[in-house]
Amino acid sequence: MNQTVVLDAHGGPEVLRVVDSALPAPAAGEVTVAHRAVGINFIDLYYRSGLYPHALPHGLGFEGAGVIESVGAGVAGLRPGDRVAYATGPLGAYAQSRNLPACHIIKLPADVGFDSAMAILFKGLTVQYLFRQAYRLQAGETVLFHGAASGVGLIACQWARLLGVRLIGTVGDSARGALAREHGAWRTIDTRHEDVAARVMALTGDAGVAAVYDDVGRDTWQASLDSLQPRGLLLSFGDASGPVTGVALSALQKKSLYLTRTSLAAYMNTPARLLAAASELFRHMRAKALNAHIPRHYSLAQAARAHAALEKRSIAAAVLIP
Repeated sequence: MNQTVVLDAHGGPEVLRVVDSALPAPAAGEVTVAHRAVGINFIDLYYRSGLYPHALPHGLGFEGAGVIESVGAGVAGLRPGDRVAYATGPLGAYAQSRNLPACHIIKLPADVGFDSAMAILFKGLTVQYLFRQAYRLQAGETVLFHGAASGVGLIACQWARLLGVRLIGTVGDSARGALAREHGAWRTIDTRHEDVAARVMALTGDAGVAAVYDDVGRDTWQASLDSLQPRGLLLSFGDASGPVTGVALSALQKKSLYLTRTSLAAYMNTPARLLAAASELFRHMRAKALNAHIPRHYSLAQAARAHAALEKRSIAAAVLIP
């Protein structure tokens, strides 16, 4: 039998439960992956809470790493025993093993372990598409990144430094500010005590920033717009405080601003794009230019405990070890 974490209702961590079920053979175009580590990301918490709705009951998790057990008809280039990972879903990674379309699979380099992959893959691919595709950052530019001390934020700080970009990061306290600066943030803004847009303008000589990366949503919407330079771009990629609603296009008019709402899946929607992004990420990992926190290990039965710890910010990263 195959153990899987599922939820029958949306809510807090307590809705997560482990069930035993039979895993069928992979269908055509699919592979079966026996997980060695499963990544936990904040998007999982959004699906659990119902912020991102999904038909119930359902599993959780978009990211896993392990070994291919079997291959369905029509799958080329993959075989049993391959060390692999994935970060683009579909939902259902919180499991001992699972079947998923081969188009999501990335072969792991020999020098990248399962833990290392889960510490950085989903978060690193997110930063890759934000910095290298959705808006291709150039050396010398200044940007604002909300939540700079989060798992994604710390990788963004490092990648910005690598590109020669001045990243201004918002943080929740002085300790997180110090952490973000250690990882490469040019300046940080403590949102408890500082007006974000006013501080951005002070730091940029009233010029504003070329781009704002915002995964907070409702609570930072206006500050993000006010921080942009004329013809700047607001990249929304999350809704931690709730979705932005009731937006009028006229809010963009004064400075002729651009706005995009992005997703990892849309930028990694072909195997070629996915593998190209992963290759760039792995190259920077090998060069020690990008590093992630060593994740805390939890069993599948402890998934609720891992979610609670992430929500409290008492840990930086977590993986499930089936």
